[in-house]
Formats: sequence, C-alpha cells, structure tokens
Amino acid sequence: MKQGIRDSLDNIQKKSDDLSAKLSDPSITSDINQLTKLNKEYSEIKDVVENWIKYQKLELSIEDLDSLIKDEEMKTLALEEKDKNLKELQKVEEEIMVQLLPKDKDDERNSFVELRAGAGGDEAAIFVGDLYRMYGRFAERNNLKVEKIKEIPLGVGGFKEIVIKVIGSDSYGNLKFESGVHRVQRVPLTESQGRIHTSTATVAVLPEMDDIEEKDLDMSEIRVDTYRASGAGGQHVNKTDSAVRLTHLPSGIVVECQDDRSQHKNKAKALGLLSSKIYDIEKQKLEQEKASERKSLVGTGDRSEKIRTYNFPQGRITDHRLKLTLYNIDSFIDGDINEMVSSLKAQSNAEKLLEIENK
Repeated sequence: MKQGIRDSLDNIQKKSDDLSAKLSDPSITSDINQLTKLNKEYSEIKDVVENWIKYQKLELSIEDLDSLIKDEEMKTLALEEKDKNLKELQKVEEEIMVQLLPKDKDDERNSFVELRAGAGGDEAAIFVGDLYRMYGRFAERNNLKVEKIKEIPLGVGGFKEIVIKVIGSDSYGNLKFESGVHRVQRVPLTESQGRIHTSTATVAVLPEMDDIEEKDLDMSEIRVDTYRASGAGGQHVNKTDSAVRLTHLPSGIVVECQDDRSQHKNKAKALGLLSSKIYDIEKQKLEQEKASERKSLVGTGDRSEKIRTYNFPQGRITDHRLKLTLYNIDSFIDGDINEMVSSLKAQSNAEKLLEIENK
C-alpha cells in the first residue's frame, strides 16, 4: 500500500477517535442536532477505520511469522499461516480502496426515472410499459416506493412517455447507470409473418433535489400553465385545471404533472422534477468531461448512447458497456436486475480505482 494512502488512513483513524470522544461528551449528547451530525460523520468512516486496524494487525502478524519461518520446526506451519494472512491482507486492501473512493453525494437521493418511446411505433410504446413494470418490480424487490408523476398512453398497453419517482435508500445510486437507449428485439403480437422487429426506448435517471419549493427557484424564469388533466383519474380530474406545465425559459425545459387531483400537489411535483432537470444538465456536463478524460465505459452522461439490448427470441440481455450477457430475460424484465446493477457499480469503482492508481 502506498505511503500517501497510509497517511490518509491514519488521518481518518484520528478523526474517528476524535468523533468517538465527542460522542461520549455529555455536553454534545444533549444537543440532538449536533449529535445527529456527529453520528453521521462517524458512521461514514467507521467501516474503513475497522478495515485499516485489521490491515495493520495482519501486517504485524506477517512480520512475526517471518521470524518463525527461520525456525526449522515451525517453518512449514508458519509458511502456511503467512500465505493465508497475505491473501486476507490483499482482500482487506481491496475493500479499503473501494471504501476510500469519492462518494457521489447524489447516490442516497430519491430518483426521477423518465421513460420515452423511441423508434418502433406501437412496439416501442409497449416496450416503455415493459420497462416501467421492470423498474416497478425492481423497486418492490428492494423496498423502494414508486410514485407516478406523468404518463402519456399510446396504443394498446403502451406509453409514449412515463415519468416516475423512485423513493428510498440509494435509489439514484442503484438506477443512475440505467440512463441511455434500451433496445428490444422480438416478434410483436401484431406481426403475422413472425418477423423480429427492433424498437427502442430512452431512459433518463435524475437525482431528486431536497424539498424544493418556489422560493428555491427563480420563478421569474419559469412560466406556469394549468390545464385540465386527461386520462384515468375519475370525473374530478377532468373537471378542474389540476394539471400543471412548467417551462424554464432560459433552458427551454418543460415538465408536466397531472397525476394528482390537486393542482397544488401537481405543481410541487413538477417543481421537484424541474429542479432535478436543471441540476442534471450541469451534472451531465461534468460527467462527460470526466468520462472523456478517463475513457469511462459507464457513467458517461450520454443519454443517446445505446447501452442495452433485450433479445427475446434468444432469451438474453446484453449490456454493451460491460459486454455482459445474461440469459434470464423473463426474470430480468420482471425486475430481477440486481446482478446487472452490481456489475455496473463494480465497473464504475474499477475505473475510479484505476484513475487513483495512475495519479
């Protein structure tokens, strides 16, 4: 392990000791806000400190074993134990390096997921519905909640566009690599000749900003239009101007929400989505700059990039960034995407580690 990393770990350990002392101080424990803040700081570094202590103990153990190896009677046993400790040392070092990676502050946030039909007509719209159900089932499997923001039905069982909010721990961190163009290859139900069609849908995943209100945005730059909602929702929905459309004049971004009966609630949801879109523009610029510098495979921020193909006749899903193919399309489309999510995270971490090692 490089000396610079050792020094950083020593400083983190010192910070952990200081925080631990403060958390035992009655004058601090009586202040709930200060206590919450310090507990959060401590929990963020606790695991890496535990691994650093473990790493140092393993190093000392290996040094002691080196002395025992000189003893002919103990040599065989000491060599076996040293080999075991060296493997454990390497494993702990790898864990530490991942723990030291800079965290994306947005990972813990809720996320907005926008699904739009691309090329392929009705089949593309049906595919949007499939992706919507896939992410919904993924949310259920991972104790996340889904709130619908907007939908535009198209054809039988299809959608031109759906926008949802996925609420819960690490929502954005788990879904952010889903952004891009998803391609489906299958025989549509309306195809009488049995020919395979290729259709596409685009996915955009945005982090939700914290408790956005009108005072947090320059409302002079936002045009607010209200109109009568269409589609499902009962008679009340269609009788009042409950739907809200917001236009951010400087960027031209338009968001709409008509899912709730209350105009006030629809406006609040639309403001949240609009703020996320404005923030996401800057985030994409930064990610694209970083990606061009390090030739990143994942997290490029390019929403026009074809990232995944769902081939139903062959029962496979191929992620083109990872060059990973899975043959579980039925369970995958039913929300069992954890293996793919974990692989994308691992690739992202590997790229960050390589960047650190090359510095």
